[in-house]
Amino acid sequence: MSTQIFVNLPVRDLPASVDFFKQLGFGFNNQFTDDTAACMVIGDNIYAMLLTEAKFQTFTPKPICDARKSTEVLVCLSRDSREAVEEMVKKAVSAGGSTYHPSQDHGFMYQHGFQDLDGHIWELIHMSPEAPKG
Repeated sequence: MSTQIFVNLPVRDLPASVDFFKQLGFGFNNQFTDDTAACMVIGDNIYAMLLTEAKFQTFTPKPICDARKSTEVLVCLSRDSREAVEEMVKKAVSAGGSTYHPSQDHGFMYQHGFQDLDGHIWELIHMSPEAPKG
């Protein structure tokens, strides 16, 4: 069996977060979605579990970080082109998200990103096929 990854993120308003990510083109697995959690499909074997803060709190004894004020994790997704990076950022901003820095062109890698409704940072990158090999 292939390893799957489930990134768990606390959200204040689950229906608003689901709507936000649907506007970016993501789908949801209804088998793992209810009124306390939504399973967002990112790719083959890659999911983001959007959990109400109350549900998220049942998984950890630590306080929930306010992602609008602190950063605990950067979720980075690859895109097929620079244009696809910019298109998703544009959709995110249009859906109520925000950018937190300008795009960056590193030659072999182009990146830009957005913050979702809860302040979680989503980095988007396009790697050139001619990227340097380390």
